[in-house]
Amino acid sequence: MRGWSRLRRAASSFSSSSGDGRPRRRAWETSLSPLERVRRLLPPEEAAAVGRCAAAPRVPPEGEEEAARPQVEAAGARPGPFRAGELALAEMWRKHNTTVKFLCRLAVDSVLSSPSGVLPHREIIGQLPGQMLRTSAGAWLLLRRPSLEEYVLLMPRGPTIAYPKDVSAILTMMDIHPGDTVLETGSGSGAMSLFLSRAVGPKGRVVSYEIREDHHNLAKKNYKHWRAAWEIGHTQEWPDNVDFILKDISTAAADMKSITLDAIVLDMLNPQSALPVVHPSLKQGSVCAVYLANITQVIDLLHRIRTCKLPFLCEKIIEVTHRNWLVLPAKIKNYKTSQMAETQENIEEPPQKENEEIHIRDQVVLTEGECDESLSDDAETYCSVPYVARPSHWQEAHSAFLAKLRKFGPPLS
Repeated sequence: MRGWSRLRRAASSFSSSSGDGRPRRRAWETSLSPLERVRRLLPPEEAAAVGRCAAAPRVPPEGEEEAARPQVEAAGARPGPFRAGELALAEMWRKHNTTVKFLCRLAVDSVLSSPSGVLPHREIIGQLPGQMLRTSAGAWLLLRRPSLEEYVLLMPRGPTIAYPKDVSAILTMMDIHPGDTVLETGSGSGAMSLFLSRAVGPKGRVVSYEIREDHHNLAKKNYKHWRAAWEIGHTQEWPDNVDFILKDISTAAADMKSITLDAIVLDMLNPQSALPVVHPSLKQGSVCAVYLANITQVIDLLHRIRTCKLPFLCEKIIEVTHRNWLVLPAKIKNYKTSQMAETQENIEEPPQKENEEIHIRDQVVLTEGECDESLSDDAETYCSVPYVARPSHWQEAHSAFLAKLRKFGPPLS
């Protein structure tokens, strides 16, 4: 038996080797790339030259590299620290997963006031965004540049703003492209104007009508402050493409004759009064998005379109809702009788309103409260560290109804 086994091992070793005594390579080891196949067909000198050219890294021409660099850096933030006159957002974490945000404009002689101490602006100026700084009371603040969404939520406001979740749905409805001309009725605090300005780009135009002088001035002020701070912190200027007009849109029929609109946004109490004035300037097939606070306004709008026989087709009416979730690691506590997993704190605090605003010396604070809850022992069977995963107690409430109206042309005979 030992002889037969030795004979089989010798035969297997012979079959797995080539004729020159070397071991046979498997199929996936002998597969060649297209370049290797070409090299084997060439003479040795030319094959070596091809291999050197393939291994050398590609160096772009000097003109091509210099032309491509500004395009990459133009749209991003300025690669540098905070400077005076720029907007800074300070974020602080508190108990029960509470986040507090402070928005301020940096000045050398000013300070950032918070419930957990003050921080001089001169300590922020010169620091890179994303830096953690300590206040006079020992609390840590994360400093960074605010996004447009955060600026809209924290900027001074008069009337209720169009919230970013609704604005994004409106922009999707209207399908706005760079270079379009958009009409907005109801400037409000300027939130919608800022998003429309970014959507249409430098070659586009936004015409914003407002009937109240205080709202008109506030919208212009917020728009101007954002543009000024953007130019300091970014390499590319924010487009100056919004025309704020203090006038009742229902009396602007003469103004509408001179422009052609790609889209319309109506954010006013009685949008049905503006439709007969603005619809002749809207292109056929374009969209008019209407921002309405309650369902009775939607009914009045559709009734006016039907009775006046306006050339609009209501495609859909939606209500945008977001569901916030809480996902946090839990803390295990062992007791004599049972084992209980719970979160960092089980102490109940008085409930806070979501997106609560606190004004402190021209600085606005956004508070988003979250609570933790206990977790059972069964969570340990799924992962080594149990987690709390559930919908948040505080959800975003109803903000508005969005109606999408499509303009159609007369039927062809």
